[in-house]
Amino acid sequence: MTKQRYEIDEKYHWDLTTIFATDELWEEELAALHAEVEKAKGFAGHLLDSAKTFLETSEAQLAISRRLEKLYVYASMKNDQDTREGKYQEFQAKALGLYSAYSQVFSFYEPEFLAITEEKLAEFYEAEPTLKQYAHQLEKLLSQKDHVLSQEVEEVLAATSEIFDAPSETFSVLDNASISFPEVADEDGHLVPLSHGNYISFMESSDRDVRQEAYEAMYGTYEQFQHTYAKTLQSNVKVNNLKARLRKYGSARQAALSSNFIPESVYDTLVAAVNKHLPLLHRYIKLRKELLGIDDLKMYDMYTPLSDTDYKFSYEDGLKKAAETLTIFGKEYSDQVERAFADRWIDVHENEGKRSGAYSGGAYDTHAFMLLNWQDTLDNLYTLIHETGHSLHSMFTRQNQPYVYGHYSIFLAEIASTTNENLLTEKLLSEVTDDKTRFAILNHYLDGFRGTVFRQTQFAEFEQAIYKADQGGQVLTADFLSNLYAEINEKYYGLSAEENPQIQYEWARIPHFYYNFYVYQYATGFAAASALADKIVNGTPEDKENYLNYLKAGNSDYPLNVIKKAGVDMTQEDYLNDAFKVFEKRLSELEELVAKGAHK
Repeated sequence: MTKQRYEIDEKYHWDLTTIFATDELWEEELAALHAEVEKAKGFAGHLLDSAKTFLETSEAQLAISRRLEKLYVYASMKNDQDTREGKYQEFQAKALGLYSAYSQVFSFYEPEFLAITEEKLAEFYEAEPTLKQYAHQLEKLLSQKDHVLSQEVEEVLAATSEIFDAPSETFSVLDNASISFPEVADEDGHLVPLSHGNYISFMESSDRDVRQEAYEAMYGTYEQFQHTYAKTLQSNVKVNNLKARLRKYGSARQAALSSNFIPESVYDTLVAAVNKHLPLLHRYIKLRKELLGIDDLKMYDMYTPLSDTDYKFSYEDGLKKAAETLTIFGKEYSDQVERAFADRWIDVHENEGKRSGAYSGGAYDTHAFMLLNWQDTLDNLYTLIHETGHSLHSMFTRQNQPYVYGHYSIFLAEIASTTNENLLTEKLLSEVTDDKTRFAILNHYLDGFRGTVFRQTQFAEFEQAIYKADQGGQVLTADFLSNLYAEINEKYYGLSAEENPQIQYEWARIPHFYYNFYVYQYATGFAAASALADKIVNGTPEDKENYLNYLKAGNSDYPLNVIKKAGVDMTQEDYLNDAFKVFEKRLSELEELVAKGAHK
């Protein structure tokens, strides 16, 4: 049974007192920031009066943003640790409300700035040399000139941000706090409440009846609520399509990718490359079918390990193995890992009401916290090292960049995390002394590749399709979404929709569909990480140095430039083809081990 939070030892809780020692201090900061935001109204209409005014206004905006970020992170993470607590729901709502007020007050900034001439900006740089550190940020703003609206319209959009966020917020409350799943029998026949946190453990069970019962219980629940989920997703799509149209983008996808200065061709190249390599996925699924001895392979058979080798890790063992793996980067990196693991940056175990899944969070002035819902599986070890990759990326960026560049684009985020995953695979394979264990690791790698490159691209293809459908006037009903999802799923897995009816509701449980064209970056990131991991393991000390410099770069350059300097050109298809070569090589090795009987 899932524990209440107070029943879990405090050493497994993240320590949010390092952000605000008490809730009262948070409330004091909330009040102080309300005053700062109100005071900032006086900046409007004077941005370009002089170089001094421009500098003062810019730095005031950044200073308030920096404090707001810290305020929001505390409220958000407090809420995530138990989404049922009304107090922290209120804290998060107040922080979001203040963010909305801040955005509205500073909505004048971009329209006023975009009236500047090149000559005047050059004069400002000369008059106030401090402005030069913001040159790249200002260059990015100028490049978006065609998509910034009048001050009046920008104010309206800023004022409606909370309304625009409502579909995502509604989904989160419904999926984490309101919906409940039935009890299902575990392998010992004991009834256990099904949850987001333990679902994958059920899917990894060697008992097919256990997998089927949990699978049908999960998707049977989503089927009951399919129309509500369809409404939240449809509303989210409409919001993003509306904002893109207002800002004169051709599509919501173009708008989302342009924020990271990524051409849409990168997205299309990914989908095309993955579709071209679907025969590799079908080959792996055929092998899975043979190994499981199942004539009628179903979607609930996709996660169970093909090996019976017991390769589990307690949380403490997971920390040790992750730390050992990451020593490859050297002392600077390892010292940060030691801090993260020892100083309660991590919220480890599942508790009632806790947000599902895992993430790395935090603000410029906080630790890079990690939320987990730990289970003693190899997959959770990969999750730990994945989130550690995000967290170390954040820490290196914050320690080496000023606040204005102290974050990194979403496009680059998944590369650091999946590089760590690839390094873990290399580490585990290098330690293997017998064919059976090697078989288990290869199986896990191939399943991870399937789940990241193939599966996330499947999501990306579905996401693009529903946005285009909405643009074309199609109503995104539950039936439409389910039929479309079933069709794409059948193409990817080669398993008929008729024989796998429950999978059509999977779209309803994917929170990333509310992140506005985020998922494709898991796939591009994994492929780029494959190339970088090879350089780190088999390359030169310079390759490691280039990688650490990528972690430290933040937003100081365009994302494609940052990663190109680390050694990967993501404007070309080569990095994707290289990733599929690794997949095929390891699939072939698995097939060879099967021929030797290593799986038995």
